[in-house]
Amino acid sequence: MRRIWRDFSVSTWMAGFVAVLVGFTSSAAIVFSAAQALGATPEQTVSWMWALGIGMGVTSLGLSLWYRQPVLTAWSTPGAAVLAVSQGVTLPEATGAFMVCALSTMAVGYSGWFERLMNKIPLALASALLAGVLARFALDAVGAVAHAPALVMAMTVAYVLGRRWWPRWSVPVVLLVGMGVAALQGQLRMSSIDWSWGLPVWVSPTWSWAAMVGVALPLFVVTMASQNLPGVAAQRASGFDIPVSPVVGATGLASLVLAPFGGYALNLAAITAAICMGKEAHTDPTRRYTASVSAGVLYIALGLAGGTIVSLMAAFPQALVLAVAGLALLGTIASGLSVAFKDEQQRDAALLTFLVTLSGLTLAGVGSAFWGVVVGGFAQWFWTRRQTASH
Repeated sequence: MRRIWRDFSVSTWMAGFVAVLVGFTSSAAIVFSAAQALGATPEQTVSWMWALGIGMGVTSLGLSLWYRQPVLTAWSTPGAAVLAVSQGVTLPEATGAFMVCALSTMAVGYSGWFERLMNKIPLALASALLAGVLARFALDAVGAVAHAPALVMAMTVAYVLGRRWWPRWSVPVVLLVGMGVAALQGQLRMSSIDWSWGLPVWVSPTWSWAAMVGVALPLFVVTMASQNLPGVAAQRASGFDIPVSPVVGATGLASLVLAPFGGYALNLAAITAAICMGKEAHTDPTRRYTASVSAGVLYIALGLAGGTIVSLMAAFPQALVLAVAGLALLGTIASGLSVAFKDEQQRDAALLTFLVTLSGLTLAGVGSAFWGVVVGGFAQWFWTRRQTASH
């Protein structure tokens, strides 16, 4: 314990704080949208923040201390986007889907199947699926200009300047600018903030075929392909050889325990993890694990204060929330499209996946994310088969 305390420094605490701030402000609005789309009550929405905060905090803190390496977890942002566009699925059915997704994550994690299984899904299609899901939030942000032009345009200018001068802080700056403009316009309902602790609310799971196919499968695919794979890549690129299988399995186990309370999916972080693994956190790589430990402590605090955070977000005008979510996802959308269309042989199938997913199509109670994978996967298989036969 003395050595651990000595490994902490002001820079590691700041790195952990920045990681939590960027991670939370960049995607909390999407998580709220997901809870509302599934019909969650305000109390259940608070429980989501409690479960996710506790889950991210405990796994980040525990795994980092166990391996003495920076392991930062996060909620699945693309998974929340999948949930937000789900239609015809009740919260109990979604809870059952969360548990199936968590069990699948544990299976592919602890068994060592993770890398082999994900190789079966072309990265181009997984990236197109992610971009199609997230692009709808960017379109909503553009549509918000019609209702609050001054607010959204000011936030857009802040984003452009932020990406140029302080890219790490661009999303928090966008949020602060939006809050400032909304306050000047009298649109911030600060009097409605409820300073209360977050409390867990149990939701008994039920199982349906539509939820398994339309929620559990897309949630599992985007979380593993678009979150865990980049998370592992970020670790290795930073020079850390962290065991993949037990860490991924641990995120699945935490998700399973917290699913009835709203912990829909936990995974390895990538962008925010890079903050904790870089030289800015500490010049000594062996001490950077304390940055993710610091982030874990802060995530637990956010989870415990879930009631205040939910009411704070509810005090924001809808246009502000839409603009924050859309602008924060632009980088991820661009990255997904870049990977999706990079390989010319998979470009057409990726485009089909993207368009079908973006359409919001629902057939037989199953959402567009699943049909995007089906259409794109079949097209890629058929074209590849024809090319092989012609050769």
